[in-house]
Amino acid sequence: MNIEDLLVTELVFADFKASSKKQALQNLSRRWAEVHGFDDRLAMEKLLDRERLGSTGVGKGVAIPHARIEGLTKITGVFARLATPVDFDAVDDVPVDLVFMLFAPENAGADHLKALAKVSRLLRDSAACDKLRQTTNANALYAMIVQPASNVA
Repeated sequence: MNIEDLLVTELVFADFKASSKKQALQNLSRRWAEVHGFDDRLAMEKLLDRERLGSTGVGKGVAIPHARIEGLTKITGVFARLATPVDFDAVDDVPVDLVFMLFAPENAGADHLKALAKVSRLLRDSAACDKLRQTTNANALYAMIVQPASNVA
């Protein structure tokens, strides 16, 4: 599984505006739902259920919110570079400006974990994150994200 299998260009955003964690989750899940034909309220509810277990703000300005959705047939994602960092209750208390949201089928099991690991590896690379933060074009962001990590850094 490659990141390009998870992401379509329409769901990569540069300079995404959100004033809070909830607004970021809500607006990004709405965009995802529109593209994939799902109920945005269900997507948001599932994301909030997951956030109640613990923040998906993994540190260093990065969040990887994720949820399982009934009826979904493949793992899909949304990436946003936020215009202004927001408090995400991250483990290191650093506001988040890079969000990679994942939605997986309810029965995805190991594939869901592999997708999370793949995204996590990319966003743990501080040089890659620096480049993502400096890019204001969504198509350029997409190209950087789907390249192997060795080419991004």
